Amino acid sequence: MFLELGQRPDEPGPPIHGPAAYPADVESRLAADAAVIIARYPQSRSALLPLLHLTQSEDGYLTPAGIAFCAAQLDLTPAEVTAVATFYSMYRRSPTGEYLVGVCTNTLCAIMGGDAILDSLQEHLGVDAGHTTADGRITLDHVECNAACDYAPVVMVNWEFFDNQTPSSARDLVDALRSGRPPTPSRSASLCTFRETARTLAGLQNADGPVADAPTGAATLAGLRIAHERDMSAPQPDSAASTSTASHNGRPSDGEKAQAAESVKDEPAPGPSATIPAESSTPETDPKATDPE
Repeated sequence: MFLELGQRPDEPGPPIHGPAAYPADVESRLAADAAVIIARYPQSRSALLPLLHLTQSEDGYLTPAGIAFCAAQLDLTPAEVTAVATFYSMYRRSPTGEYLVGVCTNTLCAIMGGDAILDSLQEHLGVDAGHTTADGRITLDHVECNAACDYAPVVMVNWEFFDNQTPSSARDLVDALRSGRPPTPSRSASLCTFRETARTLAGLQNADGPVADAPTGAATLAGLRIAHERDMSAPQPDSAASTSTASHNGRPSDGEKAQAAESVKDEPAPGPSATIPAESSTPETDPKATDPE
């Protein structure tokens, strides 16, 4: 099997491409914002991630100009900045539309209809995943799990959730975006453009001020509701029951298991064996033989 490493085939040019430098007025404006961000960190290089979002808010993606700006602000080399910029998927390496529409195609969303939604949007918009519509309004992409499985399948627009989507509702969503009528996300009060979102992620407040989150949904709170109904709670960390309870029905307690693990932690691991557990193990000598856990 041949496995080709490197950037995605649909990414144009080298991994970071575009303008090489900012005009003086743009660099001065960005430097003022960068000073606010850098001042929050004891170590200046810790500000690299928000500074990359700052430059992305300027260009709509990461460019050599943005890489050079971050390097100069933090006394890093362009190579050091590029290594970070190309690692994280939220940093875009090609021009991005006003709205980045990401369809989750990870396992749960896929089997709940995510693949069908992506196929439908590719046909409806006339672009493949990873590309931008001709009007520059929408960049379509498939994304990995965004920890929103409770409302699968999920579509994200500029990292805002749109829950319980179908091919039909997703088409209505992108039509509203293209018409200049962005709908309200499922979990926040309003939708920002991609560049405005990048500025927020940089830690800088947009002109419209903070945006209130929507209430947490019932599906997200289902486990907590059941725990309350059944008077269930986690044991306290310092509970004696978790460390010194006697064996129950012949099984070692958690405390005994911890002590056993501590006693062998520095011993070498056993070699491979054709029989698991080892032939010499018996229920009397091997706790695992009596404990299905």
